[in-house]
Amino acid sequence: MLAYVTGSAGFVGGWLTAHLRERGDTVVAVDAEVEVTDATAVRESLTSVSPEVVYHLAGLAHVGRSWDDPVSTFTVNALGTLSVLEAAAACRLPPRVLVVSSSEVYGSAGGAPVSEEAPLRPVSPYAASKVAAEYLALQAYLGRSVPVVRVRPFNHVGPGQAPDFVVSALARRIVAAEAAGGGEVAVGNLEARRDFTDVRDVVRAYRLLAERGVPGEAYNVASGRVHPIAEVAERLVALATAEVTLVEDPDLVRPVDVPVLAGDASKLVAATGWTPLIELGETLADVMEHWRSKAGPGTGAKRPASSEGG
Repeated sequence: MLAYVTGSAGFVGGWLTAHLRERGDTVVAVDAEVEVTDATAVRESLTSVSPEVVYHLAGLAHVGRSWDDPVSTFTVNALGTLSVLEAAAACRLPPRVLVVSSSEVYGSAGGAPVSEEAPLRPVSPYAASKVAAEYLALQAYLGRSVPVVRVRPFNHVGPGQAPDFVVSALARRIVAAEAAGGGEVAVGNLEARRDFTDVRDVVRAYRLLAERGVPGEAYNVASGRVHPIAEVAERLVALATAEVTLVEDPDLVRPVDVPVLAGDASKLVAATGWTPLIELGETLADVMEHWRSKAGPGTGAKRPASSEGG
């Protein structure tokens, strides 16, 4: 397939483009040349390529930071999606468009795994921007016949993720403490429970949905297993080669945090046969090794981290 990828320079985008190429696809990655909020540039770029499928990953993915700048979050995530959809509609043969949303659109959905039929209840500016992007995608399908597939990934993690997200942030601080011979590591809310999937499994799901997903439909991408952040933190500590102690820091707690977010991916499995292959323990070990390979000044820098994968 000829694939057009926005957000290819990001964490998930890098893994996706590598996976697509491994599968024999031709990939056009446009991050450096095209700003997703520039509707004219996006239209010229996309129509000139005329791809078979568009993977729209570009966006601002940090939930906590969306509280500080909700306008930019909405502009990039919602209006950027509109630019891509309008460009797709302008193609001679509209490509299939995979619009990557987020499990955050469900809000506080309770402890049971949530299905795509659950109501959308966004509690952060980030989540609201993703709901808007989804409805723009649905409108493009219903009103303009653009074959759009919406994807709602739950937390995804893996080597190479920015230290703005909880697993990568914790691993980075633990590796810094490890390099110093041990010590304290600051942590935020450890009570939240999340459904973690390895990014390498997530990108497999994206390509399968590009092939087999039903236009107009939404699909969860999730492992179906929930882990408390406290458990993940302790497993990372257990991988350290020096004695490390976790210390709660109020500055790392977000204004509003969804307590439990678990996904039901049975619709994805039924449509594509996908199943996650990489266990969380392997993912955590790979993330630790990634930060060990990057160890140096500033490795342990502290900043609020998002529990959302991006």
